[in-house]
Amino acid sequence: MALPTASSNGYKSILDSLTTAVLVLEDSLKIRYFNPAAESLFETSMTRSQGQPFKDILVDSEDALKTLYAAAENGQSYTRREAEFLLTSGARLTVDYSVTPISLEPTELLIEIQPRDRLLRISREEDIISQQETTRILVRGMAHEIKNPLGGIRGAAQLLDRELNDEDQREYTRVIIDEADRLRGLVDRMLGPNKALKLAPTNIHEVLERVGTLVEAESKNSLVFRRDYDPSLPEFRGDKEQLIQAFLNIARNAMEAAFEQQSEHRSKNPPTITFRTRALRQFTIGNRRHRLVCRVDVIDNGPGIPPELLQNIFYPMISGRASGTGLGLSITQSIIGQHHGLVECESEPGRTDFIIFLPLEDTP
Repeated sequence: MALPTASSNGYKSILDSLTTAVLVLEDSLKIRYFNPAAESLFETSMTRSQGQPFKDILVDSEDALKTLYAAAENGQSYTRREAEFLLTSGARLTVDYSVTPISLEPTELLIEIQPRDRLLRISREEDIISQQETTRILVRGMAHEIKNPLGGIRGAAQLLDRELNDEDQREYTRVIIDEADRLRGLVDRMLGPNKALKLAPTNIHEVLERVGTLVEAESKNSLVFRRDYDPSLPEFRGDKEQLIQAFLNIARNAMEAAFEQQSEHRSKNPPTITFRTRALRQFTIGNRRHRLVCRVDVIDNGPGIPPELLQNIFYPMISGRASGTGLGLSITQSIIGQHHGLVECESEPGRTDFIIFLPLEDTP
């Protein structure tokens, strides 16, 4: 028994109102109907796609086509979880989809597609935020346990230094005092900024330009620095100095990675960093939905971050370089977190993208 045609006003109004993407395919898997949710998902229109083969809207559709042919031949419903679709625009989608035969003569298939990317991203962000809070608690507890005996060691060394008359022996006590101070400074850096935010109207592009100037100076103008800004972004309430520090930590890492790609991997491309800003509307960070969010991408053409390290780079003392302290990204995540934002990273050989999300409305 065939489903009433998609042109039927009653059924069409229902299908058009769904947030689930719905498609109807006919003979040879040609597209007969798209609802608006499907148009948005596949980044194309019903008018343009009607009568076209389904494979024309997907670049890598082999697995999906196998499922569709099996449903058409067997007359059975199929469901796939967390399948990946690659669109002609280059975008990758993670979806759950179900295929239901609604007519076999002629062949008609109903496809229901539910995007999973947003849910997966929210789940991933909640995990990141939870990990940050756990790490913060552990670091604060460890810092307390370290700083207490350090204070005692330093005090005892100072008392001993006053009692000694031999200058050579006093040299040892000064080493103890200096090392105790160094360790205390390291612990303080692990804890991150302990100052309250000084919130004031802040322009994200002023922050990025300041960071760009500093990075270009440190690179002695041997770095290609590209800007791709959205001039429509409004000001927001932020701590300009701390945000400069946060973005500078990322930009310095990007600069070192770009130079590493050129020197060690003998890349012919010049070391390059790109700053890109975009506005996102009705965007969710963690479990909170924001009316307007600024997305900042800091992209370098370095060798990329190894997959086994990528999930842990925001933890203190984790670094991919022998000379690194592993504190810069942890501090950055802490500063952005205080602004109710989030830092993520995507990396592959030849391209690493640190993605920073900052809400642009006042957040309690």
